[in-house]
Parts: sequence; C-alpha cells; structure tokens
Amino acid sequence: MSRRRFIRISGAVAGLSLAALGGQVPGTTASSLLHEWRGVALGADASLRIYHPDAAEAERLVADAIAEVHRLERVFSLYDNSSALSRLNHDGELADPPQELVELLAASARYSRATGGAFDPTVQPLWELYAAHFGRPDADPNGPSAADIAAARARCGYEAVAVDDGQVAFARPGMALTLNGIAQGYITDRVAELLRARGVTHTLVDMGETRALDGSPAGRPWSVGIRDPRVEDSLLAKLALDNQAIATSGGYGTEFDGAGRFNHIFDPATGLCANRYLSVSVVAPTATCADALSTALSVLPLDRASSALADAGATRAYFVLPDGRVVDRSA
Repeated sequence: MSRRRFIRISGAVAGLSLAALGGQVPGTTASSLLHEWRGVALGADASLRIYHPDAAEAERLVADAIAEVHRLERVFSLYDNSSALSRLNHDGELADPPQELVELLAASARYSRATGGAFDPTVQPLWELYAAHFGRPDADPNGPSAADIAAARARCGYEAVAVDDGQVAFARPGMALTLNGIAQGYITDRVAELLRARGVTHTLVDMGETRALDGSPAGRPWSVGIRDPRVEDSLLAKLALDNQAIATSGGYGTEFDGAGRFNHIFDPATGLCANRYLSVSVVAPTATCADALSTALSVLPLDRASSALADAGATRAYFVLPDGRVVDRSA
C-alpha cells in the first residue's frame, strides 16, 4: 500500500516566450518545441514536458531529472532493501549516511519541533502494526488493541534519533523511520532546482506535491486545485501558485480497511489514525515544508494551525472538513 503519486513537470527554457504554452516563436511552433517523456518514477506514472528549442538539450534535461528521482529513491525508499533508509531501519544505525538523508532528517526534526511532535517520521512501527493487523483474514474491524498500539508507540519518538554527518542511530531498539510524509516534497524541490539551474523557467513540478518556479508561461500564476476526496476528478477549490509549493495529505490516499476508518496518517500522540479532516493542503515556499506540514496538520485541531504554520515557515493551509466545507488558516 502506498500513496498514489503522479509526477508531472512542465517547463520552458529561460528566454522562450510562449503564450499559455500555445504561442509561437518566430520560425517555429509550440508543438515543435515540446519534448515529452512518459514512464514510471517513485512507483507511479510519470510525465515530463519541457519546451526547449534544442531537442538534444531537452532530452538531457529529462534524463537528468529522472536520474535524480531514481538516485533519491535509492536513499529514501522503504521498498528497496538496499536503500540507505532500509539499511538504517534494519540495523538501527547507519555509518557515513548520504548527505541527502542527513539533510532531510534535520529538516524533519525542525518540523517536528515546530508542530509539537505532530510531524514524526518515526511512526513506521505504527504503520507496520496496522498493516500486519489488517493483513490478516480474521482482522478485528476495530483495529489493533490498545496494548499493541501502546507497544508500537513506545518504539516511536523523533527525539530518539541521533543525526550527524558521520552516523544516524536510533536510541531505542525496534525503532524505524518512514519519510513518506516529507520525501516526495524533498524530491520535488530537488528536481525543480535542477531544472532551474539548467535555465528552465516557468516550471511546474508535480510529484504528488507541487512546486512552481515562477508563474506560468502565460504570464499569470499557475492554477492548482484542491480535489474533493469524496468525488473522483472533482475540485473543491482552485488556488493561484507563483514561486510557491503546495502539498496535500489525506487518509483517503491509503486506507487499511474497506470502511475507511483506518489510514496511513498517524497521530504520534495517540497512535490512532487521523480522521479529523478529509484532507489538508498546505502552501509553503518549498515542497519539503508543505509536505511535512500537510502531514502534521492532519492530526492537529484548527486552533493550532496558524502557530504551526508560522513556526515551520509555511504560508497557508486549507482543511477539507468531513462535510466537504473548506476552511483556511494563515500563518
């Protein structure tokens, strides 16, 4: 079970003037400038769209972006036994960790502190407990027992992870990390920064979390939607995004049971699944921040949202309530 993710990158090289990606450059057409790739990345359908007058350079940009995604997968994946994260979880310590892992764990600790522990990447024991429970044919539909939840929570706690450039280590036996609540945002940022460094502007990178570099080539902000978790392909709201990122978390992304009572977002304070909102979308300067905060705010009451956003450096959050209403809070 994993969150359904799609990767989309649309960008135009710096200096290329396209009106809504449909205009013309002297001597050519928008369609002749478009270079598109479709495949699989992060275990999901992926597509990249680059507008560039040099076909060879466009192909290099696409290849380099996908190579970066796959490289970071080998650091953060829970499903690749050879990844840095999998080796850390198996051994309880990891010498000479990749710099990206150190960087993302340091960011995770900052967001954990900013949200009073609501964001906690050490909840993997809870995931394992719920997945094992509902994987049994005779599973109690009311979920794991209170005793089992308490035992799993005893192996959680972001403050029990020691991180430095030379080693990452757990302070308690049986601990394990998941970076699924932040890694997609981090990878989104890395790909966006790679493209920016290579001269691509007016870029929208969407890996389940979305990062906009500049506005759209039409000369206005990108328009992004907040989907209705209750209705397929339906939107509850549209937002303007310009040099910002947005990420959405919702229990509907991965449900353990058919009734939808138990999902992949856990409240570290209780060990229970998040059911306070249908979804939470956060706007922030980076996709890393937006991703972490959308996860954390899924378990916090509305009256704590503004302070958490401000402390983490995020801008605004949109909460879809169980009745479908959208409530927003700003930092």
